Amino acid sequence: MRQVLAWLDAGETLTLVSDAGTPLVSDPGGRLVNAVASAGHTVVPVPGPSAVLAALVASGLPTDRFTFLGFPERKGRLRAELLDRVRTSADTVVLFESPHRLVKLLDELSVACGADRRVAVARELTKLHEEVRRGTLEEVAGYYRGHPPRGEVTVVVAPDESGPDESRLRARAESLARELLDEGRKPSDVAREVSGRLALPKNTVYAIVQQIAHD
Repeated sequence: MRQVLAWLDAGETLTLVSDAGTPLVSDPGGRLVNAVASAGHTVVPVPGPSAVLAALVASGLPTDRFTFLGFPERKGRLRAELLDRVRTSADTVVLFESPHRLVKLLDELSVACGADRRVAVARELTKLHEEVRRGTLEEVAGYYRGHPPRGEVTVVVAPDESGPDESRLRARAESLARELLDEGRKPSDVAREVSGRLALPKNTVYAIVQQIAHD
């Protein structure tokens, strides 16, 4: 990091190249960009192949709105929250996963979302052994249980189409509020934004935000 900043301070031009698609998406190189930008240097993105968008457009699932959640937490509260977020998402959800943990993720999503939720798993996109496997969570988990995957894996999960009942809306409000609070937003600002985006009463949302803020 220091050497990179020293080169830039000396007037050099540097290029960060990735052999695995667009750099810095769920990648530690993001820390380098932050340091370089914070030091006042210009960062110029040159897009390469993106597994997120390539998997999304090949999935056959809705592409008008989607959420990218990166690599799932491996266990604990944060993983449970992610599974619940996928379960209640009104958007198509895109995830990265290790091939060794793919079946476990699909099984847990099947329990959380229902075995018949649609999914597409894309492997080795833009490479020689590219594969896109589509079906229900149960079907695709069963396939990969018998055919252990290799290479880079992207998982695309269909949105929840069960309808905006009260419990689902509350779950979405809690998830969105937690996300905005984690960004350092003030509770009052978070309540206002969540209320506006989900068309929920402000007092209801404010109570949710306060509960999360004091957990």
